[in-house]
Amino acid sequence: MTQMTEQGVLKLSIAMTFVVALTGIGFGVASGSASIIFDGIYSLTDATMTSVALLVSTLITARLSERRQARLVQRFTMGFWHLEPMVLGLTGVLLSGAAIYALVTAVGSLLAGGRHLDFGQATVYAAVVLVVAVGMAIHNARANRRIGSGFVALDVKGWTISAALTGALLVAFVFGSAIQGTALQPLSPYVDPAVLALVCLVVIPLPIPTIRQALADILLITPPDMLADIDRIAMDTCDRYGFLGHRAYVARVGRGRQIELYFIVPTGWPPMHLEEWDAIRDEIGAAIGGDPDNRWLTIAFTTDPEWAD
Repeated sequence: MTQMTEQGVLKLSIAMTFVVALTGIGFGVASGSASIIFDGIYSLTDATMTSVALLVSTLITARLSERRQARLVQRFTMGFWHLEPMVLGLTGVLLSGAAIYALVTAVGSLLAGGRHLDFGQATVYAAVVLVVAVGMAIHNARANRRIGSGFVALDVKGWTISAALTGALLVAFVFGSAIQGTALQPLSPYVDPAVLALVCLVVIPLPIPTIRQALADILLITPPDMLADIDRIAMDTCDRYGFLGHRAYVARVGRGRQIELYFIVPTGWPPMHLEEWDAIRDEIGAAIGGDPDNRWLTIAFTTDPEWAD
């Protein structure tokens, strides 16, 4: 696991999710369980969007052939960071949307008198998938402590949701199987739609924080903590070199940070070689820190504040 990259984790997750999805749809049809079918469709949606996330991750980290990379750079001269929040936001919307649709279906089934299913097959499916989901969530969470990827973090959330959903299904199926032949048996048709409705109520709001952050990135909303940090570094630079002031423009786009800094230099400033101005830029860049591969940093010097506003 220590050798796993972001792409490696996502590839493993995609493969396992597709297996779980197809198994869920098959078991759901065989057992007559709408909740298992929903589990499979939810997993299939997750796997599809994780595949898109893998493609975007590959673009961002430039894991392409030199020829393909050169061709893409000509079309995306500002990089691929903007694709990350788009994919994360779309994934969150699709997952919540699938859960909302399943909730409506579950309520309709309850009002129609429920549905009968084979609790034996359903219990086997839920037990196996629960083990897989818990194992993948733990594996990917540990890997992401080193990787620090938003895509992997969302994937961990997806496996965690899947584990919670499947765990609830397992409890419900065990209960439904246990009440067969008892006075509670008339309730068994309602077990499947009832647990599906409850699970959907839990699942629907879970992607909302991811959607909110993705929208903030897409709209280039300035993170206050990031702006405060850049302002502090810029003011220290002004004090050190005697600049009149600065203007800072910052945004977080996925894993990328876009920073533009303009320093107002007094008129009549003594001439300096370009190498000296570059040395100041290097100093500011080092103070800002962070991964230079995921940072778009522009630093300019002017005597006219209009160029900075």
